Amino acid sequence: MAGKFEIFADQGGMFRWRLKAGNSEIIAASQTYESEEAAKKGNASVQTSAAGATVAVLTADGK
Repeated sequence: MAGKFEIFADQGGMFRWRLKAGNSEIIAASQTYESEEAAKKGNASVQTSAAGATVAVLTADGK
């Protein structure tokens, strides 16, 4: 089963998005946004950016 993004209001009334794996485990979570629309835009930005993102493995010495 594919993962899915969820946009929701937290207990403080702010909006967030989270990415859940196919087994329903949360594997990524956002900062807070003041509006649902802002959370949707933030989520869309992550979806677009992640498609071409590279992976940098950082060592303890910062290299």
